[in-house]
Amino acid sequence: MEKKFTIWGRNPVLEALKSGRSLEKILIAHDTSLPKDIVAIAKEKGIKTQRVPRKKVEELAGTKKTQGVVALLSPIDYWDLNELLNKTIDENGFLVFLDHITDPQNVGNIIRTAEVLGASGIVIPKERSAPINEVVVKASAGAVFHIPISKVANIRNSLDKFKKLGGWVVAIEKGGKSIHKIDFPFPVGIVLGSEGKGTSKPVLQTADIIATIPMKGKITSLNVASANAIALWEIAKQNWVN
Repeated sequence: MEKKFTIWGRNPVLEALKSGRSLEKILIAHDTSLPKDIVAIAKEKGIKTQRVPRKKVEELAGTKKTQGVVALLSPIDYWDLNELLNKTIDENGFLVFLDHITDPQNVGNIIRTAEVLGASGIVIPKERSAPINEVVVKASAGAVFHIPISKVANIRNSLDKFKKLGGWVVAIEKGGKSIHKIDFPFPVGIVLGSEGKGTSKPVLQTADIIATIPMKGKITSLNVASANAIALWEIAKQNWVN
């Protein structure tokens, strides 16, 4: 990992927290005493802390002089969820929700496609999701710097908020209506499920529409980033006309 995305040592990490720097998460070596002040502030700010082997901490920092603590810096400033939801409503646009997608290449590709096609923004969960790191930045071709991104504790709750504001929810998943036959309502939130399990049941239950990409080949599944590109193109075309 490039050093510009990491800081290490107890005092530097503590000062980064106090200053309000946007951190993805903080990793603490198993064999070091728990830095209670860091953990307390991180919890207050909703930043994840994780115990890992010391070797992992040192690899990320690029040095053995870490005091057992390394923080992953976010290259972006996250948007407040309510501001992003209201922006989407005002634009009568489309917002992309990532339901625990863990591959940073996929996340980066999805963000790139969303930005190119004019999405209002991206919503990602704090847990079980690829952090916005240098791999995501590269895969997105820098699109992460041009599209609003919000990080939330719970995707389903975020979708419920969006619906209460007047938004619709579409899940891209098997077993629904062919995507090219759907007249999409706007503003709309598009949900993309994880690589292995697809859209989770609680999230799927919030969907007003389940949109399915028809397939005629012998391979009956698509990479999530490819599915996203197909789905967003169909949705963006209708949004542009509207």
